[in-house]
Amino acid sequence: MFKNLFKKTPTSLQIKAPVTGEILPLDKVPDPVFSQKMMGEGVAIIPKEETIVAPVEGTIIQIAPSKHAIGLKTVDGLEILIHVGLETVSLDGEGFNVLVQEGDHVSVGDKLMVVDFDFIRNKVPHIITPMVITNSNQGNNKFDLTIETECEAGKTSVLTVN
Repeated sequence: MFKNLFKKTPTSLQIKAPVTGEILPLDKVPDPVFSQKMMGEGVAIIPKEETIVAPVEGTIIQIAPSKHAIGLKTVDGLEILIHVGLETVSLDGEGFNVLVQEGDHVSVGDKLMVVDFDFIRNKVPHIITPMVITNSNQGNNKFDLTIETECEAGKTSVLTVN
């Protein structure tokens, strides 16, 4: 009789777009590390604006020394990596203005960095920005990509975690 009363109701997490642009499935990223999901499940966006925002509420757990990638951790323990462009590590931070520090708590839509895409566009193979859940292979979560093809940073849900 009381079994259902104490049953945990499954919750889902809506992961928002970290940047405004065109949404692509991860397998369309022209880099096997992302397209073959070696780093985890996720989504990719071809940016149309320069501001990268927090896709979830969480804590900044990593900022790459070359400033091209930021890692966040949600309260539920999901670890999300936003990797701006391909082979952008070679730029040594040029073109990236990071606005947060490791340990900062952020809310959905908070600005994380501003990227000079005009500068980096001609220096790297692609500005496509993968966002991956690096610990997606842990647990029994299901990841559903949105059917939307365009997104607005901090507003459009691009990935649902169940």
